[in-house]
Amino acid sequence: MARRFTGDSLVVASHNAGKAREIGELLAPLGIAVRSAAELALPEPDETGATFAANAELKARAAAVHAGAAALADDSGLAVAALGGAPGIYSARWAGEVRDFAAAMTRIQRELEAVDAHRPEARRAHFVAVLALCWPDGHCESFEGRVDGTIVWPPRGGNGFGYDPIFQPDGHPLTFAEMAPAAKHAINHRAIAFARLSDTCLRSRG
Repeated sequence: MARRFTGDSLVVASHNAGKAREIGELLAPLGIAVRSAAELALPEPDETGATFAANAELKARAAAVHAGAAALADDSGLAVAALGGAPGIYSARWAGEVRDFAAAMTRIQRELEAVDAHRPEARRAHFVAVLALCWPDGHCESFEGRVDGTIVWPPRGGNGFGYDPIFQPDGHPLTFAEMAPAAKHAINHRAIAFARLSDTCLRSRG
């Protein structure tokens, strides 16, 4: 039996302002306020997991223990088929300590060119997100979402964050970074994971 969250605020276990903002926007309609790990000056744990799920739970557990409150963590990334699934769980690390995603996107394009991946069918990719909700006692619930699409070049759009400017989801003419936030929230990988989390752990709060 899944555990229900019955509080009115959650810690978002992320120091990424864009990610914390997006999760906060997803939670707002449910009347759940958020505080980010950065706001609370929580330490950033080393992401030593071998999967998105392992890293999401690691971050959520650490934040829940340090904050003494339920915490929600996301681990997400971009997997490019022609690059063997890279950058995958190392998506943030490709941007370096300064989070230079322009450089990371350029690296993806350079590596795709190196394997002669120029046609759209050779540039297939997907975004994965795992949301982990953990309580201070160590209990966790985790949910995954995935969106398939194509890598485009040059980058397009000024919304979103991370790799959004080079990812065009299937069935849509715009990249994530060209979409209005509400449109992106309706279809992206994090929204899919969040819908599963919400249905299981949040909607029957009381």
